[in-house]
Amino acid sequence: MKITVIGDGGWGTAVALLLNSYGHKITVWGPFPDYLAEISTRCENPRFLPGVTLPAGLFWTANAAAAVAGAEAVILAVPSKYLGEVCRNFVGLIPSDALTVSLTKGLCENTHCRMSELAQEILGLDQIAVLSGPSHAEEVARGIPTAVVTAAADETLALRSQSLFNGPRFRVYTSTDPLGVEIGGAVKNVIAIAVGASDGLGFGDNTRAALITRGLAEITRFGIALGAAPATFAGLSGVGDLIVTCTSRHSRNHTVGERLGRGELIGDILDSMRMVAEGVWNAKVIHALGRKHGVEMPITDTVHALCYQNLPARDAVESLMGRDTKPES
Repeated sequence: MKITVIGDGGWGTAVALLLNSYGHKITVWGPFPDYLAEISTRCENPRFLPGVTLPAGLFWTANAAAAVAGAEAVILAVPSKYLGEVCRNFVGLIPSDALTVSLTKGLCENTHCRMSELAQEILGLDQIAVLSGPSHAEEVARGIPTAVVTAAADETLALRSQSLFNGPRFRVYTSTDPLGVEIGGAVKNVIAIAVGASDGLGFGDNTRAALITRGLAEITRFGIALGAAPATFAGLSGVGDLIVTCTSRHSRNHTVGERLGRGELIGDILDSMRMVAEGVWNAKVIHALGRKHGVEMPITDTVHALCYQNLPARDAVESLMGRDTKPES
């Protein structure tokens, strides 16, 4: 198949490698021609996936029309903050019969819609599948066994996406709950910042386990309020992605939290990072949506205060621990 990956970051590059290993013809679109030329020459993506050798057969381009011409599948692998802007470059260009799959985790800052909804509206497509789960680019690119879930309201579309991505070291399950899959992928990044802050403060395994467990309860409450199926959050895009994002050395969101816990300022942390920490941007959206729907989200509210109200990390922990007692639910 001729497949286009829109996004030259770590995840886009890792997926391009994965699909190339299946024998497909892969084109990767990125916004900066000079950097794409550097990737092509070095056979490495030094900014976003350093140390991974890329096959010479990958084609890199900044030309939107050339990137998707004749594409049988189009993969959206752009950070949530930039997805809308990037999709506008491809309006009217993606073949109507192409399978389109969104890998982007997050919610739109302006409309609060899911990323697949945003892309679908801008691109004028009938359907977009989503793919999510515990899948750090650094490990997928190196062939580390990984399991994810792909979702679409139309089961046939989910099965097409499963058929495209599934392979010997990349196992793909299907779901008909794209809302739940995308909510799990968005909110877990916020919880990971809280876990990172706990680790940065020097707290231990007890605290980490408590935040992950109560974070899952928070994600589930939030998802159900928006109409998701509760069982989705017990799966790969819920508890699975939450665990890996809260505990992995590859997690940018955990790193942000850890540095906040050590006393660094959020502006300095973000200025020093090349890649996007989705949880920072999405904390604002999820905090607002939680309040709109009357969902109790103490961890999200605390992360929002850490990132946008300069709440010191130690005060944040005291605030969480000092809440009124209640039954576990």
